[in-house]
Amino acid sequence: MNVSGMVWAGTLVALTAVLLADLFIIGRRPHEPSVRESSLWVSFYVGLALLFGAGLWVTAGGDVAGQFYTGWLTEYSLSVDNLFVFVIIMARFRVPRKYQQKVLLIGIVLALVMRGGFIAAGAALISQFSWVFYIFGGFLIYTAINLARQGEPEEDEFKENVLIRWSRKALPLSRDYDGAKLTTHEAGRRLFTPMLVVMIAIGTTDLIFALDSIPAIFGITKEPYLVFTANVFALMGLRQLYFLVGGLLDRLVYLSYGLAVVLGFIGVKLVLEALADNNLPFLNGGDPIGWAPHIPIWLSLSVIVGCLSLATLASLVKLSRDRRRELVEARR
Repeated sequence: MNVSGMVWAGTLVALTAVLLADLFIIGRRPHEPSVRESSLWVSFYVGLALLFGAGLWVTAGGDVAGQFYTGWLTEYSLSVDNLFVFVIIMARFRVPRKYQQKVLLIGIVLALVMRGGFIAAGAALISQFSWVFYIFGGFLIYTAINLARQGEPEEDEFKENVLIRWSRKALPLSRDYDGAKLTTHEAGRRLFTPMLVVMIAIGTTDLIFALDSIPAIFGITKEPYLVFTANVFALMGLRQLYFLVGGLLDRLVYLSYGLAVVLGFIGVKLVLEALADNNLPFLNGGDPIGWAPHIPIWLSLSVIVGCLSLATLASLVKLSRDRRRELVEARR
């Protein structure tokens, strides 16, 4: 793709406007959204992503649109996995439900800014060193194996990162929240509220998740514009999705296995692409390896959709069986 500066600027302005409007709505009336409200917002953001992909289809062709849709679906699925940790963070810091929307949105905005740096660095590395795909692929396979072994994190397994621990020690913090404010006054002193630490926790935790999601989408497309927009659209509706399915996350017991298969598949795809474009002098004399196949976008999309659908369906079947078992035991 040859994306002009005008297209980049227009995209950034439009996406920023949507995020600012969202932030204005939340700031004007902090509340815990209903299922209906959350469903409408999730549908709105999903619709925006589908519409954006349709625009790419018209202007750049079906292959580019397919790369965007596959990358967006991959990032969206991995972002759903982030929600497990978001739930733990909210519970750990005892954030009032009506203020959680603002925390999530600001944390997500911070993550988007930091992910932009990751994407720029990743694109620069790939353009200069094709062997980076070996590292990306190996890391994704390693992550997939760990995710399949460990499953989703429990609350007692969550460990605060260095920045969160530093914030607790170095910043003058109040004991209690003051609405959704970041600062408050106590005994004539201006203090930061725990809300600031929560936002740091959300933003930095999502950045840590980017360590596997950014290499994963580079396994789908090498175009920085598609990588960036897929990440933005995946994260924009995450806040509403948190309230829509947050209570069901602990029941999607097989989701981690589905995501593990997806990450493993993309990791293998990256390694195969690196072999097909090989220029490492100690491997095959520095020549490309002819037997390494190119996995088309339609196959990648089919595998991702199939794995996630199967994991979700299996989780719902298990949930239904567990409920029936509980009813039978309750009647005894």
